[in-house]
Amino acid sequence: MRQRSVTVLGATGSIGLSTLDVIRRHPDRFAVYALTAGTRAAEMAGLCREFRPVFAVMADSDAARELAERLVDLPEIEVLSGEAGLCQVAAASEADTVMAAIVGAAGLAPTLAAVRAGKRVLLANKEALVMSGKLFMDAVAESGAELLPIDSEHNAIFQCMPADKVRSPVAAGITRILLTASGGPFRTFSADRLRSVTPAEACAHPNWSMGQKISVDSATLMNKGLELIEACWLFNTSPEQVEVHVHPESIIHSMVEYADGSVLAQMGSPDMRTPIANGLAWPERIAAGVAPLDLFAIGRFHFERPDRQRFPCLRLAAEAFATGGTAPAVLNAANEIAVAAFLDGKLGFTDIPVIIERTLAATEVSEADSFDTIFVKDAEARERAREQISLLSV
Repeated sequence: MRQRSVTVLGATGSIGLSTLDVIRRHPDRFAVYALTAGTRAAEMAGLCREFRPVFAVMADSDAARELAERLVDLPEIEVLSGEAGLCQVAAASEADTVMAAIVGAAGLAPTLAAVRAGKRVLLANKEALVMSGKLFMDAVAESGAELLPIDSEHNAIFQCMPADKVRSPVAAGITRILLTASGGPFRTFSADRLRSVTPAEACAHPNWSMGQKISVDSATLMNKGLELIEACWLFNTSPEQVEVHVHPESIIHSMVEYADGSVLAQMGSPDMRTPIANGLAWPERIAAGVAPLDLFAIGRFHFERPDRQRFPCLRLAAEAFATGGTAPAVLNAANEIAVAAFLDGKLGFTDIPVIIERTLAATEVSEADSFDTIFVKDAEARERAREQISLLSV
């Protein structure tokens, strides 16, 4: 059994920490080559002391300087900073596996560097694929990279499909992909009640332990909108073949329907270590530290149609995918800015989709013909979103 060398992009986030927990349980199978983080130098220092990576990368020079000071007694760990450092460790030949878990558009460049270097890429950053779609999947095909989805829903779909027909659902006899959604913490809230939602309420997900941004996305259903776009690119299908099912228990992570009427579902406790372990060890199976599923305690499952009137982000995502070009990148950028403003107390919860829709209307969509075009349009959309927030608050 060959030991895999792993780089974790976004090591101090919830996905990164779960990844390191799985690695911790299998020291014979996995070794850490590099860890990257944003600005949490103290937390990163603790991880570096435990896992002893060759490289540690921080988002900026100030955080890197602090980390280096904390690791002054470990000169063998080289500390880098910025996008250049991220891309360097993502593409380094010494690592064969890269966990791409940097939240948001910031994860695109290093994830793309790992893809172009032909790595096994464990994709937990949905925004990278949402933004660049066909360009990203073309890069995977050209480099021979092994792309394995880690989002619980996409990993579930992956597990329910024949391994050799992941990009050929029609050839596999697949008629529908049933993408599940928890519905978030406000599934039963009225439109009036949604207007008074606070950041603390939005970040308190009933089933999953996640970071702030993805928790808010789950609450608005934008997370499911982004996942709808991601599923279309990962599995080479269209929104017409992907149906969102609200499943409050978060036990069935997604399903695949076949032409003969069979529906295959992947179930498990709501713990990200399951899809992470699946990606790290694929095609083998390893222990992830996840509690066994107790179906007797759960008792029954519930399913509902998503309410696209109270939660318009799902509609906006589907429309952006249908528009094509740079529209999904604009959608993602506007959402990131709107969510940040909401978390800062500068925007109401129900204003998030308003800002996104207005930004989409105010930003010209162009052909997504290069990654440079994507990055330029991302920056433009962020500026348009900030303008719309300032206009809304006047």
